[in-house]
Amino acid sequence: MTAMTTSASTATGTSPAAHTKTGPKTDPNIDPGADTDTAVTAAPAVAAVAAVAASGAGGGSRGRRRRRRGLAPGKPWPASRLAGPLLLIALWAVASAAGRLDTGAIPAPWTVLETGVHLWTDGTLTTDVLTSLERAGYGFAIGLIAGVTLALVSGLTRTGEALIDGTVQLNRAIPTLGLIPLFILWLGIGEAFKIAIIAIVVYIPIYLNTHAALSGIDHRFVELAEVQGLSKVRFVRQVVIPGALPGFFVGLRLGVTGSWLGLVVLEQINATSGLGYMMFQAQNYGQSDVILVGLLIYGVFGLISDSAVRLIERRVLSWRRTLSN
Repeated sequence: MTAMTTSASTATGTSPAAHTKTGPKTDPNIDPGADTDTAVTAAPAVAAVAAVAASGAGGGSRGRRRRRRGLAPGKPWPASRLAGPLLLIALWAVASAAGRLDTGAIPAPWTVLETGVHLWTDGTLTTDVLTSLERAGYGFAIGLIAGVTLALVSGLTRTGEALIDGTVQLNRAIPTLGLIPLFILWLGIGEAFKIAIIAIVVYIPIYLNTHAALSGIDHRFVELAEVQGLSKVRFVRQVVIPGALPGFFVGLRLGVTGSWLGLVVLEQINATSGLGYMMFQAQNYGQSDVILVGLLIYGVFGLISDSAVRLIERRVLSWRRTLSN
């Protein structure tokens, strides 16, 4: 037995003492030399299998990464949202230069630009733009505060949901522009009814999306907050607000767009200033270039305000990993 152990130790390049200290305990009835020979013979095979497995795993990981890169939309283009409008303007200019458009109905882009510069130098366009911005700003601010407040009360309390949600859903089902005659009777034909209608147009999408986001918060987060003993204020600040922010920003973008859409209609009803009033007067005199100036300004305001909301959303929700970022 001693000779066999010495022989096995010599074959593996180790001393008997080292084998005794580091090797596993074996059954004395089993031939130690046979065990050692088997281990030595199996070691290269095990190493080869491990290498193949590692190579396969690495290849599979690289393949999965390639597939993920292929499914993702890729990096966003710089100023990509301007590509579509600039393409439309280019097509408009080409069609106008080729004489494919009726200049009486759709003037050329350079004609519209000249008209806009003329109105701006006269001071007419400046006054109308400032008036429209003031109306849209007041209405949007009121609608924003109302929408967020009602959504929080309705989303965090059952009493608020019972009293508020059904009323808002009823208001949503009624066409907002159909309320104009009633609001004129209530508030007169001044600025109050215009701002009130814009506020209604704004608060409905903000309320709906914020309330939906609040209702969609995982109840496990609520249970965790209860276990941690969070107060109502900390619960709202640390759980409710982060959970509702994505839906809130969706409603905010819709509200910003709605404020401009409502303003276009309202400024053509019993108004004496504003972009809508300018366009209404241009319609009476057949000035299609002035109408296009007003529409382009509305579109630029809408694009700028939507881009501003997107930028704020990206900064506030920078912790999210989405397809857009």
